[in-house]
Amino acid sequence: MQNSATHLDENPTNSRPVVTRIAPSPTGDMHIGTARTALFSWLYARGRGGKFLLRIEDTDRARSSEQATKGILEGMEWLGLDYDGEAVSQFEQAARHVEVAYQLLEAGNAYKCFATQEEIEAFREKARAEKSSTLYHSPWRDASIDEHPDAPFVIRLKAKREGTTIIKDAVQGNVKIRNNQLDDMILLRSDNTPTYMLAVVVDDHDMGVTHVIRGDDHLNNAARQMGIYEAMEWPIPVYAHIPLIFGPDGKKMSKRHGATGVKEYQAMGYNAAGMRNYLARLGWSHGDDEFFTDEQAKEWFDLEGINKAPARFDTKKLDNICGQHFAAADDKELLEELEGYLISIEAAALTSAQKISFLKSMPFLKTSAKKFSQLIEKANFIMASRPIEMDEKAQKQISSVSIGILNELTPELQNVSWDRDSLEACANTVAQRLEIGFGKIAAPLRSALAGRSATPSVLDMMVVLGKDESLARIFEFVELCQEA
Repeated sequence: MQNSATHLDENPTNSRPVVTRIAPSPTGDMHIGTARTALFSWLYARGRGGKFLLRIEDTDRARSSEQATKGILEGMEWLGLDYDGEAVSQFEQAARHVEVAYQLLEAGNAYKCFATQEEIEAFREKARAEKSSTLYHSPWRDASIDEHPDAPFVIRLKAKREGTTIIKDAVQGNVKIRNNQLDDMILLRSDNTPTYMLAVVVDDHDMGVTHVIRGDDHLNNAARQMGIYEAMEWPIPVYAHIPLIFGPDGKKMSKRHGATGVKEYQAMGYNAAGMRNYLARLGWSHGDDEFFTDEQAKEWFDLEGINKAPARFDTKKLDNICGQHFAAADDKELLEELEGYLISIEAAALTSAQKISFLKSMPFLKTSAKKFSQLIEKANFIMASRPIEMDEKAQKQISSVSIGILNELTPELQNVSWDRDSLEACANTVAQRLEIGFGKIAAPLRSALAGRSATPSVLDMMVVLGKDESLARIFEFVELCQEA
């Protein structure tokens, strides 16, 4: 008999708009690998004017939780991966899954299997002893209805037993699987609940998904799922199975490598634009481009640019990309994301005055920050209130020398226009009079204004704090020096 072959057409849906989806299970934190898959699916759809959908695969009721579902939604929101319509619950579609199982049964493409778990295990034990295939072949596949007992049953798909299934994967290329290696998978359990393998196919079809982008650990599932598509005479989507993310040691990324959950990276202070940029480059490339915007990514992203080999997560590269996005970000948008960061770490919200000060400070705060935690550290002078708490190095500026310098500077500051150029000219005039460098003036000012030895420019801090607050902090510091 001539071998039959099943093909996945590269683009079986050219007349239909692109529809992609992400379908995480709410059984734990949203993994960074899931986030990258969501990003790839989002970029592919958005770059082609298509739809990007979200489905929560919550059929595992024992392990699914409301908290995990909430975490998925919050993770998607933080990453900026907007989806079309409402999130779909797979569990709520169970009646539809059951309906399809019985349609397959009535059409002769599935059958009732009455084999017990004990019988199946006995078959496998015998196969192992004989060193033969443990792939279960049910004796009920071709049984007539008259032979059916009044007993619990599962519904199994009648898989092809001859020929070859060829998955024409957009990333992996042609993947051939002999049909005699495919089992008659269970579609409906004996308690009438659908299996994942059935549910995912029915949902993808009903949601109009044209391109399934997912991890390559699902590659073997594609051949089995194709059997349902063909039996239902449904168009088969384009599959793109992407390699998993590895840690620096070349092993599948896990907790031993550090953070793996999306929310963890938000709490660590990374910005969403930088994370999107880095994840896009993690296994996909567009020439030598490393830094790019969302709009560029949407325009450039294609399935052909995805590498077959696993990508390695590199925190240093993530830091570098995020730093570039900090520097390029819109100040107001950065402030909004900063507020989200503070919520994620359960820190106090910014006051109205602090928000105004942050907005004024963003042009110089964001230039060297790679995380929001670093930006907050640089903005300590905004967050601080009098009396200013000083670190160990700042305390070393408490001296008679500092008193002398600030006593010379303060009268000049009281009469100067409060803008950066005027303040700089004023400080330089005093430095020349005292025959010292600008740094000698800046050192006690840093301690007075921020209580730190490492701060943004003292001139920038003074402009942001304003005349009254700046002078109040300087006077307070001078009093502290006098008491010492």
